Order: sequence, then structure tokens, then C-alpha cells
Amino acid sequence: MGKWRRRAMYYFFSLIIIIFGYTGAYYYGMRMYEDKPKTFIRSLQVVIETFTMTGFGSDAPWLSPEMNIFVILMDLTGVGLLLVALPVFVIPLFEEVLSITVPTALEEELSDHVIICSYTPRGETLIAELNSWGVEYVIVEPDRDRASDLYEAGYSVIHQDPESVTGFENARMSDAQAVVADVSDEVDVSIVLTAKEVAEDVRVISVVEEPDRSIYHRLAGADVVLSPRQLLGESLATKVTTAVTTDLGDAIEIGEDFEIAELPIHRGSDLVGRTLAESGIRERSGANVIGAWFHGEFESPPSPDSVLDGGTILLTAGREPQLEQLKQLTMSDMREFNRGETIIVGYGEVGAYVSNILSEAGLPSTVVDWIEKDGVDVVGDATELETLREAGVKEAHTVILALPDDTTAQFATLIIRDLNPDIEIIARAEVAETMAKMYRAGADYVLSLATVSGRMLASTILEDEEVISPDTQVQVIRTTAPRLGGQTVGGARVRTRTGCTVVGVERNGDIITDVGPDFRIRSDDWLLIAGTDDGTNKFTELMC
Repeated sequence: MGKWRRRAMYYFFSLIIIIFGYTGAYYYGMRMYEDKPKTFIRSLQVVIETFTMTGFGSDAPWLSPEMNIFVILMDLTGVGLLLVALPVFVIPLFEEVLSITVPTALEEELSDHVIICSYTPRGETLIAELNSWGVEYVIVEPDRDRASDLYEAGYSVIHQDPESVTGFENARMSDAQAVVADVSDEVDVSIVLTAKEVAEDVRVISVVEEPDRSIYHRLAGADVVLSPRQLLGESLATKVTTAVTTDLGDAIEIGEDFEIAELPIHRGSDLVGRTLAESGIRERSGANVIGAWFHGEFESPPSPDSVLDGGTILLTAGREPQLEQLKQLTMSDMREFNRGETIIVGYGEVGAYVSNILSEAGLPSTVVDWIEKDGVDVVGDATELETLREAGVKEAHTVILALPDDTTAQFATLIIRDLNPDIEIIARAEVAETMAKMYRAGADYVLSLATVSGRMLASTILEDEEVISPDTQVQVIRTTAPRLGGQTVGGARVRTRTGCTVVGVERNGDIITDVGPDFRIRSDDWLLIAGTDDGTNKFTELMC
């Protein structure tokens, strides 16, 4: 039963009791104080006329002070009941009548779609990735108001309980390719059990907040169990461990010895302060820059006039030696890491994973947390100067902010940047919306928990595709372009007209990556084109 219906029922029964209570009192008062006996039905009529304001006063005037006070009280009660009725009964009733009806079952035929239970910030990132790959989805949302908001915003959503068989049947689970359970650790287990009951062959991916509970999700039947905080900790630590090596980290292989990689520009790099055109990246490394994140905003292709700074992340393509050369260009002239040069602020689940990974990589760190416990070196508030000085922020090379509260992390970033203008700040954010503020506060690199986990979910679902972009999906396609035969890359104005980059050419079985503006394309060449979905679609339309 709806909440407003329960309230209306309580109001109705209370109203009946009050009306008959006043009727009995009026019946008694007219007999005792006015000496004008009235029947019970007549007394009821007077009370209802008074409460509804449709004809009160027919027995006036009342001579006794007792009855006058009683009538005044009855008038006030009637007005009060009317005022209470508006928000409790009338307004919700009109809202329900006028509100958009959210479907309880899929209204269209879908197949190979993804069922998402229910909507979360990481679900938003997942949906963006699925949309970029053209994969259909449906959100099973138990909260009616949230389902209504999502439906009005244009999301594919049904209002159902994801723990019920009916919910999955109405989401056409038998035709789906995967189910994502992302509510809470306990509810997710129930969702997994229900999903396996409806369609045992469909993959179920469960998200856990507490990693030690993963075993119960697997026992329930989950095919894949993901821990977003563990993923975030690993990602943050990777930015430090790869910063002291030429390892490309999570480079994605597109072809034999041809890869795409994200390379952050470190504070102190020779590239900082130059525009993309002035950097000479292609001439110095041979790699192509096909996209870049500037303070969390993605551009593909980036403008030649874009200024590179510490924290800019380049999305690059090329052969492994070329990317390794570019990796060297993005790094600062770093001294050897000594004990305490990496500071981890916050020793929750994310901070603990960061500490473990750095320890395994042989990179000692100093851990700061406001609670004294094993593994914490400095106990204190991360927004207090004394705590940060004790941790050695003024002499440190890198600080990793693993704080769960974005507001606190932003304040700590400002203080740390003021204490040590040259320090590299790597920070976590709970939601993607606060990343821009973290960059403005002085962070060099920011990773959002919602973004990292959403991307990992997408990568797990899209087994045949590699998800590489935090916000915008960039893909590499292999295609012929007969219309470009005989033209140079510069003359064809591929980037200007489509926003795509020719990152390689396959000719006679060999891949050529040295594709500059003067490279002449043959009609039988196979081109490797990198760009967003819209860009590659435009390239196919105009040049193939």
C-alpha cells in the first residue's frame, strides 16, 4: 500500500472518531447548557456543517458560555482538519494522478541487454560506457520516485523489485547478456540468488563494499564479484609505481606491437607549460596523441593550442618503444625514492590497498590517519598543519589522498599544495562531479570511485571490447578508405573533418605507425582510425 494511502486511511478513521466525539458532546451540551435538546442526527448534521463550512450557525445564538466556547473549539478543529487533509491526502492524490507512469515491464523487445539493479553513481558511468558501445540496458529500480526521475530523464528503467522473480521476468532476463547487482552487500546476495533462479545461464556481476564478503556472493552464484574500493586503491597506487619505471601500466594492445595507453604528465616534466603543438610529441617519440584529459575534461582530438600541465593525461597510440619514449617525456627528473617520500593520507580500505601495493613494489610510505591502528605512522587530522608537517609533507615527493570525504580531501589538497608547491598530489574522489574542484584545489591526478568502478563493470561486461576512457569512449577501427587513395593525411584533413586520428596504416601485412601529414594513402591501404564513436561514424560516412 502506498505511503499516502496509509496516511489517508489513518486520517479517515481519525476523522470519524473526532466527528462522532463532537456529535456526542454537542448532543449533551444542547441538552444540559442550552435546554434545547437535539436529536443525535441533528447534532451530527451541525458538526458536519461546521467541519465542512457548508452551513454552520443554524442553532445560533448559543446563550451559555460553555456552548460558545465549545462551538469556537469545533470551528478551529474543522479548519485544522482541512489544513491537515491537504498535504496528507489531497496533494499526494493529485501528484499521483498527474505524475508520469513508470513502466513495470520492458515496453520494447530487447536482446543481449544489461540489467542494472539499481541506479548508483557508478551505474551512471557504466550506462555511459554501454551507450558508447551501442549496448542496450534496463535499470530495475524499486524506489518509485527515483524510477520516475530516471524515466523522465530518458533512462531505460522499470519500477520493480530486483529481489523478485517478477522483476527479472519483466526485465526479460532470459534474453539479457548480464545482470549487475549494485545495491548493498546483503541485498546484492538476494539479487544474485533470484537472478540465478530465473535464468541460470545469464552472467551475474555483483559489487561488494566489504571485500571479505565476496565469498558469500560467489556462494550465492555470482559469476564475477568486484570490489570498487580495492580497484580504486590499485589504480591510485599504479600512478606511483609506474611513475618510477618505464612500464606502460594498463596499455591496451590493438595489434601486434601496437598499443593505446593513458600517460599522465607529471609535475616537473619537460612538457609542462607547452602547448600540444610546441611539445613536439610526435616528432620526439613517434606516438600519436588521440585524446587528452585537461583537469578531468576530455578532448578528442585535443587542440594544438591546448596547454599541457601537471595532471594532463594523454591518450596515446603507437608501438611499444614509441610509447615508452613518450613515457620518459611525461616523467619529471625524479630523484630516487627514499623512505617517507610517498605519504598516504587516509588508512581506510582504499588507503590500505595503496599501502600494500607500494610495499610490494619496494616503495616505503608514511601513512596518516586520524585513528590510531596498525599500519598508521602519524595519527592526526589531515587538515591540520601540525599533522602534515609531522608526516613530512614539506620534504615528500608524492602524497596520495585516500580520504572518503570529498570536501575534506579538497581542503587537505589546498593545505598540502601550500606547504609544498612541488609535491605531486594524487587524490581519490567519491563522485565524478567533484573531480574538477579537486583539480582546482591543486591535485595533479584525480580518480573517482564511481568512474573507476563503472569502467571496470563495463570492461567486465564488454568482454570483447577494451574500455579505456574515464568519461568518453575512444575506439580504434580498422577500415579501408578508397576515397582517400592518392591523398596525403594532411591534404585529406582527416582530423579537421572528422575529429579522428590516423594512428597507423596496414600495408602489405605490415603496420606503419610513422603516419605524418605528408604520408600518402593508397586506395588498398587498411587504416587504423582512433576517435570517439561520433568521430569514427563520421569518418566512415565521409571517407569510406
